[in-house]
Amino acid sequence: MMEDQEEKGNAENGIGRQKQVKDEYLLQFLDSLDGYLTLLDSLSSTLSQGWLELASARHAMGASRINGALLDLKVHAAATSLKVSEQDVDSMESQPCFTLCKWASSDNGERSSGEEKSLSPQLRHRNNSQLSGIISSPQRQKSLSVFGVLVSPKLRSAQLSFERALETLVEIANLHTTMLSMFEQVHKELENTNG
Repeated sequence: MMEDQEEKGNAENGIGRQKQVKDEYLLQFLDSLDGYLTLLDSLSSTLSQGWLELASARHAMGASRINGALLDLKVHAAATSLKVSEQDVDSMESQPCFTLCKWASSDNGERSSGEEKSLSPQLRHRNNSQLSGIISSPQRQKSLSVFGVLVSPKLRSAQLSFERALETLVEIANLHTTMLSMFEQVHKELENTNG
């Protein structure tokens, strides 16, 4: 009789742990989904703001000073690049981690003195000070020089909005990877429970 109660207690304890683990994965998945949707909303707002600022700059400076005909269509080194690396997170499978390398280029293709920003795929880990920093570099100023020496402050604001949008896209990519990993974990736990 005592042995039956002990076995029943052990079985209930094991089921309780499985439920707790399954609930933890489910909460992490829902948390990453919430963050993903929040970032998508933020991206939409940032892009809208950028397009509005660009339109305002075009209005202030004149359509002849801001148009596609002024752009140099020659091949240029990228001012911003994306680096993809593998990262182990919380003893899960290896996940890709996207890193944005901004405003750093040299003629030989190596990154020399720019800002490298790793936006890790960890849940709800956003550092707003990273996203709002303004980088002052000759490369940034040179990118707007095609529109003249004295450019509208709205054009500079548009540039910053589109840079923030790019950073948000990298965050979205990292969070999407985390979200898919959490979904797989939840799915595996459900199969183990049903199987």
